[in-house]
Amino acid sequence: MASSSSSGGGRSTNADLRNSLLFDVSHVTAVVTGGATGIGLMITQALVANGAKVYITGRRQEKLDQTVRLYGEGEGRLLAIAGDVSTKEGCVRLAEEIEKREPEGIQLLVNNAGIARDEKTSFAKNGEPDSSSAEAISKHFLNSTDDAWASTFQTNVTAQYFTSMAFLPLLARGGTVTPGYSSSVVNVSSISGAMKGSSMGQFSYASSKAASTHLSRMLATMFKDVKVRVNVIAPGVFPSEMTAGESDEQNKSSLDMRSYNPAGRKGHDSDMAATILFLAGKGGVFYNEQILYPDGGNTLTVPAQK
Repeated sequence: MASSSSSGGGRSTNADLRNSLLFDVSHVTAVVTGGATGIGLMITQALVANGAKVYITGRRQEKLDQTVRLYGEGEGRLLAIAGDVSTKEGCVRLAEEIEKREPEGIQLLVNNAGIARDEKTSFAKNGEPDSSSAEAISKHFLNSTDDAWASTFQTNVTAQYFTSMAFLPLLARGGTVTPGYSSSVVNVSSISGAMKGSSMGQFSYASSKAASTHLSRMLATMFKDVKVRVNVIAPGVFPSEMTAGESDEQNKSSLDMRSYNPAGRKGHDSDMAATILFLAGKGGVFYNEQILYPDGGNTLTVPAQK
């Protein structure tokens, strides 16, 4: 029989364990980089629909404005700030602008912005080299460029580092607002960072995502004493501008491709929504330096190191 009131030691009544409390984000002010399309938009929608105040940022003002028009209605609030997190200066400017608007701090930073620049080696676009020929492998992958590697790591790794560092004081400040809650950084990585293969010829992208995941472990360790958590979402295949090549008038992407994961399908908006609501809600405060793989079991079908 359930007790009628909560007591110490982490004991709860049935009422304390309602999903409306465990996954409540109505007290959360969040910043989502790359929040206008793709996975960033899925995360943004979930937070706004459940009462959070969300700032989305990106380089394309028209996409940001369109997302606010289309998805700004709900229990929460949605605001857009144009910005470029691919440079240290851009990350710092963004944090300074948010601090002007939110002097008491924020509770969630989602580092979602990411790019892939493996057009010249991607198997989907260039075919696959003969894996039994050293010459064929070498010729194929030497088509990659210094710039492709540098720009990929700049956006997918370096930007997460500088954005996290720039927002750390705001996150620490915001974590004291709600009793029993602590602020967090959520870095969006990819299952490509765990797979041992070439990720369909995308060496720079997969390497950057592995780096993103390890960076998150380092940040979690560095931030532990100021009570800011760092976790990772490493998605499988979801429809986005990166995987589909474009987005429509709703800022959504469609992906027509066979799924080889045990779930037999690509990721849905609701899959990503459930993931972020868990990590951002009160039910996720005991989680730190964790990696969640919403991938339909994809890493079970190929060699992977989690």
